[in-house]
Amino acid sequence: MSMSFMEGLRTEFKRTWTDGAKRSAVAFANTDGGVIYIGIDDDGTAVGLDNPDETMRRATQAVSDGIRPDVMSFVSVEPETVQGVPIVAVHVQRGSHRPYYLADKGIRSAGVYIRSGAASIPASESAIVDMIRQTAGDSFEDALSLEQNLTFAAARSAFADAGIGFTESSQRTLGLLDADGTYTNLAWLLSDQCTASVKAAVFADGRKEVFVNRQEFSGSLLTQFDQVGEFIARHNVVQSHTGQSMRRVDEYDYSPLVLREVLLNLLVHRDYGLSGPSLISIFDDRMEFLNLGGLPDRFTREDMMNGISSQRNPKLANIFYRLRLVEAYGTGVRRIMGDYRNDSVKPEFDISDHSFRLTLPNHRYSRLSSEEGKATSGTKATSMTGMLGPGVFGPGVFEPKPEVSAGADSVAAVPDVGAAAAERQRVVLDYVRGNGSVTRRKVQEVTGLSQSTAAAIIRDMVERGMLARDGRGPSTRYRLPSAGA
Repeated sequence: MSMSFMEGLRTEFKRTWTDGAKRSAVAFANTDGGVIYIGIDDDGTAVGLDNPDETMRRATQAVSDGIRPDVMSFVSVEPETVQGVPIVAVHVQRGSHRPYYLADKGIRSAGVYIRSGAASIPASESAIVDMIRQTAGDSFEDALSLEQNLTFAAARSAFADAGIGFTESSQRTLGLLDADGTYTNLAWLLSDQCTASVKAAVFADGRKEVFVNRQEFSGSLLTQFDQVGEFIARHNVVQSHTGQSMRRVDEYDYSPLVLREVLLNLLVHRDYGLSGPSLISIFDDRMEFLNLGGLPDRFTREDMMNGISSQRNPKLANIFYRLRLVEAYGTGVRRIMGDYRNDSVKPEFDISDHSFRLTLPNHRYSRLSSEEGKATSGTKATSMTGMLGPGVFGPGVFEPKPEVSAGADSVAAVPDVGAAAAERQRVVLDYVRGNGSVTRRKVQEVTGLSQSTAAAIIRDMVERGMLARDGRGPSTRYRLPSAGA
């Protein structure tokens, strides 16, 4: 005898409980809810169950263990009687943490199902993304990552270097894992698999027609910070001359501290919900930084210029702060403008709804303009489309590439291993003389260099006999040779 209802958008029949029923539960939770009747044939005939209690136990366990995120608060499993025989009804409401997916398949079409008519079908990638956005709202970093096979070699190294644990518990606290142990987009940004990229290019002309050098950087944002910073530093010319005190004075095209803050802002304040890379363009007379995403909602240009900070990605900013890459918030723009207080050409901010461009004039060109009372050819910083989000980041010095150029008061034409390297070595030696020893981490801190560059400086100083190694592993310290190795 057939029932008075048939399978449809919110009704599914199963003769017995099978793993295939989990797909229907996922589909109902992702769509508009529904009921899975166990003990009813496809044609609507009630065949009943020999052991309804066992079927209820199996259904409950399968849904609890096999579907992520946890959907049990939206599911009830109840015994019923239809046509005089016992059946089981699995009621599934539409969930509030979509997309729901099969735990063994992950957040992809093979694991995410939706209801279409009387069938449960795989969801398209665009449908999955839409569900993620609806659940997370405007927060990209809180949304579930589509990629769950993530590794964290770069992040583990950075956390270890900062003396911070990178355990499952700390990942939950920081927001890399949600309550169900699923990786968020924040985790993806720090993972080795991150595909959000930065493209950097050096141009021979102001029209972006002739490349001198270009490179694209991807992977963990922590890796990108080091690699992009080193790329920029190679094109930050330093000139050395004798100052009034007869001591060498190094003058950079761009303040290393300003470049560091701009790059940190580029990475931390980007709108990662928009596709496309960040762009860094280097010319003789300027650097341009383009980021996707304008200012955060209800945040104005005046707020930014007045030193008010608004975080688009607060959890990402918090991690950079914990890693001591970010020192404070709210003074970055004022520091940048203060760095150009004596220059005739000032930094320019060009902000639209979906992009943020910062143009930094080359100090050498800008100051020549001030001295000569007229603009040097090409000095005016033209508008492109780039970014520097609001916020302030801590001290640090990118390694510059000195220029082989001799003026009337020039000390020497300095190669990359000359003045800049000597200055870094002097800073390290001054610290050792004042404190007795130094660690590689402390060298990073006092010079503002990356981990790999700080290690290279120490290695070179040891090889030259300027420092002596004391100990092995993380506890290694470096002293003056006279103090004993």
